[in-house]
Amino acid sequence: MPPASQASSTLDESIQKLNQRLKAGQLGVQIERRGQKLNLRATLPPRPGSPRLRPYQQRLRLNLPATAAGLKQAEQQAKIIALQLMQQSFDWRQYLPLANGTALHQLDLPNKLAAFQAEFLADATQSSAAHPASRRTTWETAYAPYLHSLVELAQSRPALSLPEAIYMTLQATRPNSRSRQICCTALSGFTEFLHLELPTPLKAYWGSYGTSRTQARSLPSDAEIVAAYAQIPNANWRFVYGIMATYGLRNHEVFFCDYSRLAADPSADPNADLESDLEAMIEVLPMTKTGSHSVWPFYPEWVEQFNLRSVLLPPLTTDLNQTTLRRIGQLVNGQFRRYQIPFSPYDLRHAWAVRTIHFGLPDTVAARMMGHSVVIHNRTYHRWITHRDQQQAVTTALSRSQLQAPPRTL
Repeated sequence: MPPASQASSTLDESIQKLNQRLKAGQLGVQIERRGQKLNLRATLPPRPGSPRLRPYQQRLRLNLPATAAGLKQAEQQAKIIALQLMQQSFDWRQYLPLANGTALHQLDLPNKLAAFQAEFLADATQSSAAHPASRRTTWETAYAPYLHSLVELAQSRPALSLPEAIYMTLQATRPNSRSRQICCTALSGFTEFLHLELPTPLKAYWGSYGTSRTQARSLPSDAEIVAAYAQIPNANWRFVYGIMATYGLRNHEVFFCDYSRLAADPSADPNADLESDLEAMIEVLPMTKTGSHSVWPFYPEWVEQFNLRSVLLPPLTTDLNQTTLRRIGQLVNGQFRRYQIPFSPYDLRHAWAVRTIHFGLPDTVAARMMGHSVVIHNRTYHRWITHRDQQQAVTTALSRSQLQAPPRTL
């Protein structure tokens, strides 16, 4: 018998003995050799998209070589799948081939991360809610640092299981911090992609960052905002500053807006009314961090005071094939430092939000204009919203008491 045939015969005998052990253990999984590859057969749930409704006998490709070493790996995989079937946690998405033809469970951790990155960035091209450049910026600034930390930790400590490495990566961040929350988001997204169920959800480590930080922030007064505008010598950067102060924009959003309505001269319209300033709406474009949304000025008077109808943007590179939203935001931060503005660009944004609260603008409307959810808006500005609501309640109560005031006695 030729050596190759003898090796195949020996391997087939080993497969037969292994299947007898698996059957004796009532694992419900068998190994088979098809040519030079090893597969599994078992009663499995229907594949995604299948018209079948109940489990039935199916073949699961392992892409393992028909060798003694491959058979050892196949045995381990058979036991894992048997346990998943018993726990009703088997998920076809772990075993269906990815774009490169390899199943997710066969990838090492760095390649799993690469597959996750590819899917994350691909979502931007499939959804109108996210622009590719914004999605790429989110990946580079929020996801990549913590996921690379996970890979480095796992490689330096190979005895750790993946869940243990995930928890250790998270716990390396400071509790109740913004970095802890971003790390939670990144690692949660990765575990969802891997279809990995953790004993304790990562949200349990989220912490309390957010509300107290914003409440403790010392925001500039309106007078301080006006005074700082006057100390910027460059007209282009005065425009950037004025737009951020008047419309509460993020750093990068200034460079991705439709200013056509703002630039329209209301005095040129003989039918213009006293509400023309309120029509100085600008449209934030879809490629920004939170997509397209409309914003109105608060204060409307600042439109003229800051000469915002003359749109003068600095000549920055805004082609997102050559730069990123983060880089543009960093350039704005640098100009604030250059002109010695005594507060940050985001302080202007927070001051705008608080101003709308004092104006009585509904929280749902203000949140939409800031490009975030009502939940985040109310959590971030809880202190000022609560004060407004309390003031309104006191005013209402006092007005009622005046109507029902008891007669004075002399």
